[in-house]
Amino acid sequence: MVDKDTGPLRVACLGAGYFSRFHYDGWRRIAGVELVGSCDLDAARARNTRAPAFDDLATMLRETAPDLLDVIVPPPAQAQAIRTALAAGVRALICQKPFCTSAEEALAVTQEAEAAGALLVIHENFRFQPWYRVIKAQLEAGAIGEVLQITFRLRPGDGQGPDAYLDRQPYFQQMPRFLVHETAVHWIDTFRYLLGAPSAVYADLRQVNPVIAGEDAGYILFDFPTGARALFDGNRLLDHAATNTRCTMGEALVEGTTGTLTLTGDGALHLRHFGTQESACILPPDTSGTFGGDCVFALQSHVVSCLRSGAHPENTARAYLPVIATEFAIYSSASEGRKLDLNQGEFPNGR
Repeated sequence: MVDKDTGPLRVACLGAGYFSRFHYDGWRRIAGVELVGSCDLDAARARNTRAPAFDDLATMLRETAPDLLDVIVPPPAQAQAIRTALAAGVRALICQKPFCTSAEEALAVTQEAEAAGALLVIHENFRFQPWYRVIKAQLEAGAIGEVLQITFRLRPGDGQGPDAYLDRQPYFQQMPRFLVHETAVHWIDTFRYLLGAPSAVYADLRQVNPVIAGEDAGYILFDFPTGARALFDGNRLLDHAATNTRCTMGEALVEGTTGTLTLTGDGALHLRHFGTQESACILPPDTSGTFGGDCVFALQSHVVSCLRSGAHPENTARAYLPVIATEFAIYSSASEGRKLDLNQGEFPNGR
């Protein structure tokens, strides 16, 4: 808990790349938060954030004394940034996903933060998208009975041709592990949020666009102890029916014994009761005009609320470690061509 009853919560950010715009915008809109610094190796990018600019993290931390550091840099730079912040006395941090470069590094950093008494949260924002919050509430209310299956079809349509991703995140082309490590990891966490920890996974992954170093399409099947199944069906070359294909990045069905929830590409959610033809819109299309139904702002607001109240945030680094273990199991499953049990042997959910 950070005691900020007498003043604003001071937030500094490390990183000013493509996605950071949503972070800076979110912090500026949270009441009682003061954005005190932006750090990037490219000083011009830091200045473009309109926050006090720095090109050295230690200097920014020393001169701004933030209560919270938002780490918005790729995995190779994350561990050192977190360690530098801990050494400077920062006791609340948010780190973008993917978290660190390996499960071992993620565990080590998590343990170091815990030993320092610091809160470390992973910026996994898809579970904070409004349609998944409403789906969760509907499931808890029993609106569709016993859940038997969730299917998500990822279809952003941004992965075709030799120029795929170059206008937005060009490093996507060089990632040796792409679809799962960069994208499907969102649904590993989201399925855990909706159904709990999976018990087994099976994956069939492939590379479709030859300019991409890693996989860009595939199927991942999750088993759950309740008997439910979740299917992630991803193909970054294909699209879906939406004006903005990045709003939801695809379409979903959540099917239960007494009804079905349908997520469409505009962010709308519909409920159809079993045996009927008509469906009711229970969440209108998204009109936020920002990424993922304003999920970055929602995650940041959740963390700020927890810091002020002393409540436990959802996505702590410790809670996120099983997501990394599951990702590793997915790649192993694809390589070995078999279903892997997550509750035994080398892939325990509690790791």
